[in-house]
Amino acid sequence: MAAAAVRSLGSSLGKNLREVRVHLCQSSAASKGARDFVEQHYVTLKMSNPDFPVRIRECSGVQARLWARYDFGKESSVSVENMSADQVANALQTLVQSKP
Repeated sequence: MAAAAVRSLGSSLGKNLREVRVHLCQSSAASKGARDFVEQHYVTLKMSNPDFPVRIRECSGVQARLWARYDFGKESSVSVENMSADQVANALQTLVQSKP
């Protein structure tokens, strides 16, 4: 399911967004879905969007969040704590399709 969501994004990340950041903890159980998402889908995202900045920020004890930066510096974020990789992919798809 997550793979389908990531593939459906294709090269459309750059149409609405300027940057995507994934904040996660390297060891907490609450960040497991975010870590799994990165491990399974980061390469696919970068291959589809080679010039688009997808940043992974790891920090011990940080809350797992997806951040989207739009035009004019506007940002939006969503918590992905305790989510599965599929749910993280759906959260990313929601951020990509939304307007700030």
